[in-house]
Amino acid sequence: MTVLMRSLETAVPSTVLKQAEARDVFAAQEGLTRLGTRLVRTCFDAAAIDTRHSSIAEFSWDKPTHAPEFFDPASGRLLNPSTKTRNDLFVREATPLFVETARRALDKADGLGPEDVTHVITVSCTGFFNPGPDYRIVRELGLRPSVQRLHLGFMGCYAAFPALRAAKQFCEADPNAVVLVAVVELCSLHVRSSNDPDTILGASLFADGAAAAVVSARDLPLTQPALSLDAFETTLTPVGEETMAWNIGDQGFEMVLGTYVPHIIDEHITGALEPLLARDPALAGRAHAEIEHWAIHPGGRSIVDKVVTRLGLSEDQAVPARETLREFGNMSSATIMFVLDYILGLPWAADDGARPGSERVCAMAFGPGLTVETALLTRVRP
Repeated sequence: MTVLMRSLETAVPSTVLKQAEARDVFAAQEGLTRLGTRLVRTCFDAAAIDTRHSSIAEFSWDKPTHAPEFFDPASGRLLNPSTKTRNDLFVREATPLFVETARRALDKADGLGPEDVTHVITVSCTGFFNPGPDYRIVRELGLRPSVQRLHLGFMGCYAAFPALRAAKQFCEADPNAVVLVAVVELCSLHVRSSNDPDTILGASLFADGAAAAVVSARDLPLTQPALSLDAFETTLTPVGEETMAWNIGDQGFEMVLGTYVPHIIDEHITGALEPLLARDPALAGRAHAEIEHWAIHPGGRSIVDKVVTRLGLSEDQAVPARETLREFGNMSSATIMFVLDYILGLPWAADDGARPGSERVCAMAFGPGLTVETALLTRVRP
């Protein structure tokens, strides 16, 4: 049985953050020490990010703001709203992103409509509400009220993989299943000014984004490139529990993202991939670089650097991750979906009008724990 991601759609909020401008705002905040200011400039400049997107309209300099809650454009001052204020904005801004991205993914899945959806899986670690996004998608898209719903919350940057793995399992259990997966992360709701290195690093990287996919094993004609969901694996590194974490504070959610994370990934990524690649005997003994495409979660520039170097990948194989980071920043669990979307749009290796055999994709993401989630996929052509 072949389980396919038959469509994949991505979206971002309309407010654009230019990295250099964001750097200057953060570096100018009151209360920063000389070291804090230097860290801000170093982290923002080293991030390999040009632009990010935010659901906070106040970050647009050209929009008038009355009673600002997050940022006062008139003074350039970053404000410090409560967790409730941040979560209230999540409810308002995440809901339409969940619904509209899911709608677009379903519209793009030829041969499938709202009446076919059997399961909805939603993902986010940046806000909570109930009835939640899974409920809103069912209501707004006119899905059957009997649709089974699952929400994966607060897992972190790797959470798209458990969602896709669950979708695959649903389809294997019921070959008629059609699973709608939607991921929305509004990381910018939780940024703040601080002298803490972890907080500064997070502020230099994180952004907002959304993605949705339709997964099914139904035997339907393909009209566009798709991804076969071949295998998934989960690995916990033996160290790193204290270097990456996600906690709830009084003024928003608090990220722990230690600078040692890239080194942990460097030391353990080869071992983390072994059980995944062992799933396919055709990959036994092959160099990592012989796998055509690599979807690396760009948690930061140094993470991509470490993975590429350790696995002996080419710079061409790193382009999907680097370009996603450059254009969108780190959107937590939504980011890997953007990387996969980039890979889906790449030219085929032998684009001569004949259908190529297959192009393998190895994907990975990292999160609290330190958790390494990996997936083996195949890009298939209509």
